[in-house]
Amino acid sequence: MLNDIFNILLPQMALGGFIILQLVLSMVLSPRYFRYARLISATGLVLSIVLLSTVQTEPQYFAFKNSIMSDSYTLLFDFIILVCGFFTALLSRNLIKSVKRNAYTFHAILLSAIFGAMNIVSANDFITLFVSIELLSFSTYFLIASSKGYASKEASFKYLLTSAIATGVFLFGVSYLYGITGSLNLSEIYEITATQETSVMYSVSAVLISLGLAAKLAVFPFANWIIDVYKGTETSVLAFLSTIPKLAMFGILCRLLVFPLGSSFELTFVLVILSLITALWANTYAIREKNVKVIFACSASANASYVLLTASLVSVYNLSTVIFYLICYVLMNISVFAFLNIYGDQNPMNINSFQGLFHKNHTLVGAYAFSVIALAGIPITSGFVAKIYLFTAIVNSGLIFVPFLLALLILTVVALYYYLKVLLPLFGEYDKNTEVKLLTPVFSQKFVLILTALATLILGLYPERLIELCRFIAYNI
Repeated sequence: MLNDIFNILLPQMALGGFIILQLVLSMVLSPRYFRYARLISATGLVLSIVLLSTVQTEPQYFAFKNSIMSDSYTLLFDFIILVCGFFTALLSRNLIKSVKRNAYTFHAILLSAIFGAMNIVSANDFITLFVSIELLSFSTYFLIASSKGYASKEASFKYLLTSAIATGVFLFGVSYLYGITGSLNLSEIYEITATQETSVMYSVSAVLISLGLAAKLAVFPFANWIIDVYKGTETSVLAFLSTIPKLAMFGILCRLLVFPLGSSFELTFVLVILSLITALWANTYAIREKNVKVIFACSASANASYVLLTASLVSVYNLSTVIFYLICYVLMNISVFAFLNIYGDQNPMNINSFQGLFHKNHTLVGAYAFSVIALAGIPITSGFVAKIYLFTAIVNSGLIFVPFLLALLILTVVALYYYLKVLLPLFGEYDKNTEVKLLTPVFSQKFVLILTALATLILGLYPERLIELCRFIAYNI
């Protein structure tokens, strides 16, 4: 057991230690020391990132009777999850300032969610996967409900109900798959399904498992929760919600599609159709919206559908595309929510309330605007490279998928409208009788915004190294 811990679990163990530390401090420290909660979480996450260097990846390492595994694929996802968690911890200043008494509890829950996300990616059997998903889900419920007011509690409850239904669907699929194969271990299931003809029940179980996981991605038919949840959730929690659960779910879903569920040809077409329906719904819904949070909720759902469509067309090239797209997407998204975090949740999030903001906040608004145009896929940004790479992957999957690509291209062009709707007021003229707000971020907020915007620019100009890394990881999964 100690050998397994030192070879694969040291980052998670360090994170677990800091979770316990946060819980102990929540009981013994006065609320006036709330500022230290953010620093402790950031320290724990940096330590976990450093300890990733101890994880054995070559060859693949299996621990705890093959229930957990590590390789270069899981290592990369763990690294991105921890980095996103670090940025989220830095952005949580406004929230913990409003809930001083619960600051340490909030950060303990945040670290628990990150712990669960890392274990989801590393899971090699469905029991470990289910427990890890529930740890991430329950932590997310409390994170969404952490800010004061009725809206956040309503958002948390809606997310809980949707997740409960999705969990039921997922478990139905797992139970059918267990009935067919007699195993819950992913490696064993792959060996069994690869050597025998697939049945209708196998395809049904594959579809149910994929749908249960896709619920966290806000993919149809589990997409409606994202509107109300984004409206009622504090921006630093949205930076978490729009990145870490998606990384975890795509991390394990891609592995499932490559191995235990890869023998289901029907699953590919189900996921492609659901992806297109989700993209159509999200992009058309955002066109008539004026709330910035709702627009970015639709953007999150649409981007998840693009990635899911590509991932469902299983190939090494497509997998490398998915990994690259996810890295670019989380950087753009964190940058966007870092700016909204600076702007402040107490201010109206209507697009018109941002009128003329550039005239007094050149650097901050410039970084935010660059991240938005990256989400839109405009050239010289990483978003443009990621979308080109993604469209190329779909074309390479076969002529039968070209109509789906054309539909995706049209919807991507439609999405430009609502991204411009978010941007134009920032640079527009403003009423002389209305004072434009001068934003005063603390160092941590400005650091996250500028760093992620710069990373988005650098990856847009020089994507080759990251693309090569993604291909290497996809070939060695």
